[in-house]
Amino acid sequence: MDAHQVAMKKKKVPDWLNSSLWISAPPPADDRPQRSVSDLSAAPTEPLTRPPVPVQPPSAARQEPPPEPEVEEPRDGDGGESQESGLPSAEEISRQSQLLAELSRKVVDMRELRKIASQGIPDGAGIRSTVWKLLLGFLPADRGLWSSELAKRRSQYKNFKGELLMNPSEIARRLEECTTCDSELRSDTSGMLSRSDITHGEHPLSLGNTSIWNKFFQDTEIIEQIDRDVKRTHPDMHFFCGDSSFAESNQEALKTMLIIYAKLNPGVRYVQGMNEILALLFYVFRNDPDEENAASAEADAFFCFVELLSGFRDNFCQQLDNSVVGIRSTISRLSQLLKEYDEELWRHLEITTKVNPQFYAFRWITLLLTQEFNFADSLQIWDTLLSDPDGPQETLLRVCCAMLILVRRRLLAGDFTSNLRLLQNYPPTNISHLLYVANKLRVRGSS
Repeated sequence: MDAHQVAMKKKKVPDWLNSSLWISAPPPADDRPQRSVSDLSAAPTEPLTRPPVPVQPPSAARQEPPPEPEVEEPRDGDGGESQESGLPSAEEISRQSQLLAELSRKVVDMRELRKIASQGIPDGAGIRSTVWKLLLGFLPADRGLWSSELAKRRSQYKNFKGELLMNPSEIARRLEECTTCDSELRSDTSGMLSRSDITHGEHPLSLGNTSIWNKFFQDTEIIEQIDRDVKRTHPDMHFFCGDSSFAESNQEALKTMLIIYAKLNPGVRYVQGMNEILALLFYVFRNDPDEENAASAEADAFFCFVELLSGFRDNFCQQLDNSVVGIRSTISRLSQLLKEYDEELWRHLEITTKVNPQFYAFRWITLLLTQEFNFADSLQIWDTLLSDPDGPQETLLRVCCAMLILVRRRLLAGDFTSNLRLLQNYPPTNISHLLYVANKLRVRGSS
């Protein structure tokens, strides 16, 4: 055992970290533009602030040259990006065949499907849409029920659009028609709606809690926020942005889904960043090779979005920030996870350099890592997140912990400013290896 390994053991570093993988030569200095951290240098007890969604999130279509890759990752054959030619590897072809075999069963074996999908869903077969719908519980395991379930959900969404997107004038008009019909049935008198029949809630100046107009004006503020955020969603991807009617229709679909969600969930409504989560789902479903499924992507994405957020709902509710189920508690669990697996790194970050986890982990957790990696990598990460039978939250925390461990040497050598800059601008990484390390944390935790 050499001197370095002895020193690491004295600092309570786990044996599995005593590898040359974690002590390779330092990479060149990161010369990317630095984000301002002056507003984050306050004491760790500073109230939790919700950072805005960046105007230009990362995506697979980013034009500027990427920063220099992190050198702490192995580039061996098993975990590397070996498909530079764009051709699928033998492993991907095998996994694709396994997934297709599972999807062809009369009743899908969900345990086996999760096991295969957690390793990544190959793009070639266009099956990610169906697999994600199964993993999120939108489709039942019994294939014989798919048609009826899809028809029911899509009809339900159509009704949501008809009822929840109606403006107060239309509601008042329909109420008037109903009143007129009732009046005509009762007598032969004129069907004119009398002044006394116009309720206070139907008046545009009413401020009552039950007023349809008052609620309409409250909704307008949220709708305007949704509209602004949707227009900022992946501005460098033609799917979401541009002058084409296709991009405009996709933006309109995102906006509609978020408005309906906000109206159906008054306790949460809309929180900035939900558009980024919904965008991934809608993109996958809209690109389904089955034309009928692609045409119904809006309805399918909406219900899958509802299902996905059900496990993260409390993270978006500001009233629960300081509760045991709120975002502070979730970030604290990440901190404890890091302390358990790499106490030296935890101590350096939180004690020595005083980097409060909320300064970087808030965005990681609430946006499910959609802002830390390009679009294609986010899809691969979500394959793993959605495959967890216990829900994506625990896997998400392990991936976040693995992200810290992969850059541990740079963090141990850094101060508050450099470490915060690194974690708020996470470097390009080998996603397969990142997920491998995250899974290793699961194995160690279960043992």
